Amino acid sequence: MDHGIQGRTADETGASSGIGLATEHALAAEGARVVMVARNTDRLHVAAAAIDGDVSTLAADVTDPRTPDRIGSADILVNNAGTSAARPLEDLTDDEWQAQWDLHVMAPLRLMRALAPAMAERGWGRIVNVGSSSGKRASRTNSAYSVTKAAQHMLSRVFAEEYVTRGVLVNTVAPGPTESGLWTAEGGLADQTAELRGVSREDALQAARDKIPLGRFGTEEEVAAVIAFLCSERASDVVGANWSVDGGTVPLPL
Repeated sequence: MDHGIQGRTADETGASSGIGLATEHALAAEGARVVMVARNTDRLHVAAAAIDGDVSTLAADVTDPRTPDRIGSADILVNNAGTSAARPLEDLTDDEWQAQWDLHVMAPLRLMRALAPAMAERGWGRIVNVGSSSGKRASRTNSAYSVTKAAQHMLSRVFAEEYVTRGVLVNTVAPGPTESGLWTAEGGLADQTAELRGVSREDALQAARDKIPLGRFGTEEEVAAVIAFLCSERASDVVGANWSVDGGTVPLPL
């Protein structure tokens, strides 16, 4: 399928690994000019070198209020930067709550506020915010992550309604547990959950899989395919949606 975005400029945060990197591969394959935004310069350069297409990089912290001015104009924006950790509710500090808010709400807010008006002036734009199934149902793994992802989902809907009549379509993708470094890397959520619950790493992973009707974690490429579609001309009738890509984890028609 031709996504109709050849020559479009696509900015993505959290682009050097995981779902972000998979999305950059997908967008570049469609002929988009991709701008990869992430904090680590070395990881960005390694990731960019593996992409076949028109690629540039920007090392930046998206929680820095100055970052939107550095990114510049784009036709497509994917707000993918995010992270979580296994933290019991009673252990979460004010600083940890604030850090999750800054990353999942304020960072995409500032970027949309900076880029959406110019998209509207040109009469075409796509914005995809990468939320989480944890934003659709309460998560005891990290309540701060769950709450701020829910806020991000509503933020996306607010911008969708504000800009739809001006040609800018804003949507959310809500992945469930995914075979990415966030879960599977050493010290990731699998290890953290195992330590908290006093079980083995494999038992923690299996318990997570058992909660998914599909019976397995999603892949980065599966999530990226949905993001790429929502960035495309083909998604011209999709506005304000919050698409679950979670193997049926959230039992809601969303």
